[in-house]
Amino acid sequence: MTHTAAKSSAFVPHDLSAPIRGRAQGPLAGLTVAVKDMYDIAGERAGAGSPEWLAQRPPAAATARAVARLLDAGADVVGKTVCDEFLFSLVGSNAHYGTPINPRAPGRVPGGSSSGSAAATAAGACDIGLGSDTGGSIRVPAAFCGVYGLRPTHGRIDVSGAMAMAPTFDTVGCMAAAPGLLRLAGAVLLEGESARVPVRRLLVAEDCFAQADAEVATALRHFLERASARLPKSEETIVAPMGFDEWREAFRVIQGRELWAIHGDFMTTHRPALGPGIRERMEFAATVTAAQEETARTSMHEGRAVIRKLLPPRSVVALPTTPCIAPLIRATERELDNFRRRAMTLTCIAGISGLPQVTMPVGRVSGCPVGVSFIGWAGGDEALLDFAVGLAPFCCE
Repeated sequence: MTHTAAKSSAFVPHDLSAPIRGRAQGPLAGLTVAVKDMYDIAGERAGAGSPEWLAQRPPAAATARAVARLLDAGADVVGKTVCDEFLFSLVGSNAHYGTPINPRAPGRVPGGSSSGSAAATAAGACDIGLGSDTGGSIRVPAAFCGVYGLRPTHGRIDVSGAMAMAPTFDTVGCMAAAPGLLRLAGAVLLEGESARVPVRRLLVAEDCFAQADAEVATALRHFLERASARLPKSEETIVAPMGFDEWREAFRVIQGRELWAIHGDFMTTHRPALGPGIRERMEFAATVTAAQEETARTSMHEGRAVIRKLLPPRSVVALPTTPCIAPLIRATERELDNFRRRAMTLTCIAGISGLPQVTMPVGRVSGCPVGVSFIGWAGGDEALLDFAVGLAPFCCE
């Protein structure tokens, strides 16, 4: 599979007619950005992975704040990328536009829902991939495509002009093939107060590593060993003393309730043709009650307190970004559902806590990229990006 094919598969059919040039000078001058097709761009329509949604949307009157900040910093927007329908998957396939080719794991899914942005970044079609992360949609595709990714502290990057999915968890996120580029993008996008102090404490989440396939866990531990001279002395920890099931279910319920509040009218009025997996999860979202949401929010707040207590300033916890390598494109829906459940066990931690997470490509298993993640403290995004840059010499990708 050629990189040319991988590049073309990452972009939507209704792509920009020409790149949008950024400001002549700025910290990102000369760099390029591919934008997930959920962000408003003045004069363009955002389809969020659905042809029916695209057909109903008027051209945007203004450009999303995150995109505007990148343009103002000098970056050129080169195109709009494919995403999972209504951003509602971690797989990266799209029944209408096709599955973007994963250039670093041919024959396997790129991960979603920011699939096109990750694939474009990995294929060299852009320097920075702009995506979003609600339940793992930056972290999973970044890991599967062998690039760096940032899910910021919830609220640190303005979501104005981005399609909402579940506002309790929604974040703007970005990806890059090199950590220095990710740090540059972060410096442009991050707003509000930061806590830029060096990382002094490293926790290794044993219960998270136990969720991963043995080969994946081994590869990630080898990275931690290689990088030990640069890392603080590690301490073993348990992130979820009562297990992950309650947190994962709380996330799923709140996400479903909020998504249906936003898109339920469209679903019942237009009855769009949804792809496999998306259809079933949308049907679930329609059934979530206010009482279920209330119970889930209690669990979420309890979980947030546990996680944030574990991670005061200067502390990070290491965990697998995903529990496995990218599933095969030909995987059955049952196999993909099992993957989503396992992946959400790990990705719900940052969602529940609202804390920043960076994923790094640190090795390969069966020829496929695997990523390790570090979750930091609230507002510690810049420190987390500095931390990733410092560890880059020990990565294998």
